[in-house]
Amino acid sequence: MEAAAKRVCAGQSVRDVADETGIPKTTLHRYVAKMKTEESPRFTPNYFVNRVFSEEEEKSLSEYLLRASKHNHGLTSKETRVLAYEYAVRNKKKFPSGWNETKSATYDWLYGFMKRNPSLSIRSPEATSLSRSTSFNKTNVAAFFGNLKQVHEQHKYQAGRIFNVDETGLMTVQKPPKVIAAKGVKQVGQITSAERGVLVTMVGCINAQGNSIPPLLVFPRVNFKEHMLHGSPPGTVGVANPSGWITKDLFLQWMDHFIQHASSSKENPTLLLLDNHESHCSIAAIDKARDAGITLLSFPPHCSHKLQPLDRTIYGPLKKFYNAACDSWMLRNPGKIFKCY
Repeated sequence: MEAAAKRVCAGQSVRDVADETGIPKTTLHRYVAKMKTEESPRFTPNYFVNRVFSEEEEKSLSEYLLRASKHNHGLTSKETRVLAYEYAVRNKKKFPSGWNETKSATYDWLYGFMKRNPSLSIRSPEATSLSRSTSFNKTNVAAFFGNLKQVHEQHKYQAGRIFNVDETGLMTVQKPPKVIAAKGVKQVGQITSAERGVLVTMVGCINAQGNSIPPLLVFPRVNFKEHMLHGSPPGTVGVANPSGWITKDLFLQWMDHFIQHASSSKENPTLLLLDNHESHCSIAAIDKARDAGITLLSFPPHCSHKLQPLDRTIYGPLKKFYNAACDSWMLRNPGKIFKCY
């Protein structure tokens, strides 16, 4: 930009220089005027103008991102922009109208934020993609257990105060078990409820003492009806979402459910182990956890199949018995379709 402005000041036309350099003519005009009127004009971007957050607020946001990364809960650039939008809304900050359209901050804001906080960096997509296949390694696992040890020594949690939460999907079309059939037959059929199943998400939670929190079930409906929980375990909470998947808002409902059953508070704190699913990363969830004395510790990305207690010991047998119960129901109710409620 400085070189282009000097060429114009030396006698070349703005149009010619703009066409050669690709700089918009209005922008070049502005910098030429600055060069003529200012003694030491600035030609580099000023990342400190039109800021949404104060210096203290950006420092708090930066510290959270660093802490989340250290605890294996690092946020992507998209998640960071969504987090910034939620942070701005919660603190009633003035921000560009475009943020409301996408429910996230812009790339320009993120770029300026990164420049103002040089301790932060973003991994390239190639490096992130490469790490997917090597996530379960000695370094990442040791870092997780190091964080777990540090948190445990700080709070001295008893086994009954250490919890693990995870979601799993239950389909209305069961997985058929192995059956005895004629030898040499390439394909063996087995009756299932339907060709395409309906997904119900179950949010389960256990503690290191072997006790459990009543589950939360997400039904694939617009509105939840009480009859959907007929026959469910005592204390089960039911909610609805058209996709059947957990969302940030539904996870907040689960946290209220957890706080009530675990009696979690700052005087009676808990440790909650969870994966880095996007529904767990909202500002509201972090604030709610802090206010209720809950320390959130995430497993390393793509390692929950090896480290998460629910995945390792509970959900496998659960689905085995669930499929067996579906098969038994089909035998007792021939010709009927198995539904999610």
